[in-house]
Amino acid sequence: MRAAYCTLTGLLQGSLLMAALALPAAHGQLATGAHTSTVVSEADRLRGAYGPYRANNDLLYYHLDVRVDPEHQMLSGKNVIRFKMLEPTMRIQLDLVPALKIDKIVLDESNDSRRLLKYERAAGRTVYVDFPETLQQGNTYTIEFYYSGHPVEMGRFGGIVFRKDPMGRPLVNTACEEEGASVWWPNKDQWLDEVENMDISIEAPSDLVEVSNGRFQGKTDLGDGYTRWEWKVDYPINNYDVSLNIGKYVHSSDTYLDQYGPLTLDYFVFPEDLEKAQRQFIQVKNMLKAFEHSFGEYPFYKDGYKLVEAMYSGVENQTAITYGNHFENGYLGRPKTGIGTWFDFIIVHESAHEWFGNSITARDRSDMWIHEGWANYCESVFVEYMWGKGDAITYINTGKENIKNAEPVICEEGTVCTPPVDQYKKGGLFLNTMRSVIDDDHEWFALLHDYYQHFKYQTIMTTDVAAYFSRHSKRDLTPIFNEYLRHAAIPTLELRFDPQAHTVSYRWQADEPSFAMPIKVGSEKHWQTITPVVGRWQTIKTDLDRKQYSEQFNAATDLYYVNVHKN
Repeated sequence: MRAAYCTLTGLLQGSLLMAALALPAAHGQLATGAHTSTVVSEADRLRGAYGPYRANNDLLYYHLDVRVDPEHQMLSGKNVIRFKMLEPTMRIQLDLVPALKIDKIVLDESNDSRRLLKYERAAGRTVYVDFPETLQQGNTYTIEFYYSGHPVEMGRFGGIVFRKDPMGRPLVNTACEEEGASVWWPNKDQWLDEVENMDISIEAPSDLVEVSNGRFQGKTDLGDGYTRWEWKVDYPINNYDVSLNIGKYVHSSDTYLDQYGPLTLDYFVFPEDLEKAQRQFIQVKNMLKAFEHSFGEYPFYKDGYKLVEAMYSGVENQTAITYGNHFENGYLGRPKTGIGTWFDFIIVHESAHEWFGNSITARDRSDMWIHEGWANYCESVFVEYMWGKGDAITYINTGKENIKNAEPVICEEGTVCTPPVDQYKKGGLFLNTMRSVIDDDHEWFALLHDYYQHFKYQTIMTTDVAAYFSRHSKRDLTPIFNEYLRHAAIPTLELRFDPQAHTVSYRWQADEPSFAMPIKVGSEKHWQTITPVVGRWQTIKTDLDRKQYSEQFNAATDLYYVNVHKN
């Protein structure tokens, strides 16, 4: 298990492209303003909660060893699972979709003896594994979970899909952030506990190439029409990031050199796309420069960086990012004009997840904005590094009219909920707002860098982010985090003018009672900072005349994501 950072409080509880990135709502989820009401099935409760048979053990290692038959769309193999017991018990909980058959589960004991284990399939994907004796606290155990069958496609990108590439050749890809990794392999399918490292062995038809996470270790022709591909992951990894890609790929490589040492860049694309890829993937080096400048070194140097062509837009599979953006700038041909056409959205957004999502990971799906909102904001970080702050502010504000603000960004913890698509753009605009609250760019970028360095390779919650930002900025920022992430509506700045007295009165209309966010008001060349509070009017003097009040007295809405209401 990689370190799971959490405060006591935590224990107790895209730009223009946003619409194209929309995630479907969780089943039974209803928008109710400041709160989300969810009807939770037993299957979702077992899958979403970090229940007693998950919490009693600490994951250490996986070895996923699977044969893939693209012609018959079948899987067969095993996952070797090593874990340390945190309390004495005779049962642990794992997950596998009912469509896949459990062939057997074996306890691999240190004296080379092996015993079949009993198991129980419960609601949904839950698999309870029972042991003949009590597993002792502090001891490490290894089981082999054998399975087989035809996986069923589900979710936005199918989870695991058997397709044909544009030339009619077999193609298999995985994409499991929403669907969960247990759609195609048995594992502890949650976000809090991650293995420290893993091995991946995939047997695929010998006329195809297989690409997975981590560093390539070699391949072996098995002599039966299949080749075994070996990969080693040297870092903690989210279960949903574990991937396989089987297709008629050709390989090209490059090296990125900077103060952290050489980083291998490996690209796997269809043969007819090789020249286009070599031109387009030049952008990878600028992306790495921008993010390493802002956050620190690429998180997975020992495992390298890969892009793998797929038939969907793209997913952030750790060190093996899938890419389907047609080797064009923008996102699947959109937008047609503007800053979004200056770079390849998939390269920038999905690679940002290597820092935020893959290195820093939310402990629960309810806080997925820690992945998606941060990656959205990283797009503007890239723009600022390449073209300057003005373009970055323009970019981050583009498309905000598409935000619905109908549900909170953070949904119900422990229920396999999927936060609304607002988590992308609203999450990015919230961070842009937080930058304006800090109101010192040197301090802001130092905070971003230190935040990443402090939490890298850990699983965290929003309470941890808010506490860290508050402590290091010496401000209580928790009410601002709560207002933007735990309530549906954004705050409204109410302005009331008295032309005869040359005054402006102001207050916040917000759901968080202690919300008191500073904001710049006045005119663009003469901003002044005020700190409204909820429910109480305050007043300032202004030199504007009667006509200028409504036309020229404004709030800096490109720096703060707020509504403004003038009386």
